[in-house]
Amino acid sequence: MRISLLIIFFSISIIVFPQQKTDSLKTKLKTTASVSLNSNGIAPIPAFSLGKPAVIASLSLTKNRFSYDPTLAYGLDFNPWVLDNWLHYLLIRKPLFEFTAGFDFSSFGSRHILSDGSIWEEQRYFTSSITGVYKTSQNSTITLAYWNDRGQDKGTLLGHYFNLVGERTGFNIGKSVLLSTALQIFYIDYTGLNDGLFVSPKISSSLRNKPFSIFIQAIQALKSNISPYPGFRWNIGLGYTL
Repeated sequence: MRISLLIIFFSISIIVFPQQKTDSLKTKLKTTASVSLNSNGIAPIPAFSLGKPAVIASLSLTKNRFSYDPTLAYGLDFNPWVLDNWLHYLLIRKPLFEFTAGFDFSSFGSRHILSDGSIWEEQRYFTSSITGVYKTSQNSTITLAYWNDRGQDKGTLLGHYFNLVGERTGFNIGKSVLLSTALQIFYIDYTGLNDGLFVSPKISSSLRNKPFSIFIQAIQALKSNISPYPGFRWNIGLGYTL
């Protein structure tokens, strides 16, 4: 965790102090929310998944430079799978670039099969992050992020997550259909045999001025020592944005 904290503090010292004296981000509280039904329950780090259908709900509360961005995911058996509690601070905002630091307290649930039944276990994680977003055009962005994950319970993972995403939104198909595409390349370096390089394309489609969307995502391991080898997985989902 020391490495990630040093990175964040170093970034703050470079970026925050040269800021203008007036803060143009003083705005009212902004709220957005979304919920989706997923066929394969892809985790926030797509190398991992629930492996069965899941409902994922996300909320974002933003005030000035701070935001609270929780995510809650349940399997269809009503067992809690993922609970994220992200706190973000926007260090810098320019017309073409944003830089954010974050901290997350999360828990992940998993079922363990025993000889006389099964138990559901929740494991806690602390995560610190830095994220840079560069706007290459009106509808295109490139995002580079680093996470440092620190498992807090016996048997949890420790390590690093590097994520690069290129996204293009607002493709018009006819007069009423919008299409968005994203290509994600990420690398995980965790304790034990949990390392690997992955690629994940995603396509989303929605109707203009309608809150519903449909999306499909694929994850392919390019190189990994995870056993069994993760190979290829895919996920299709239906989303609703408030």
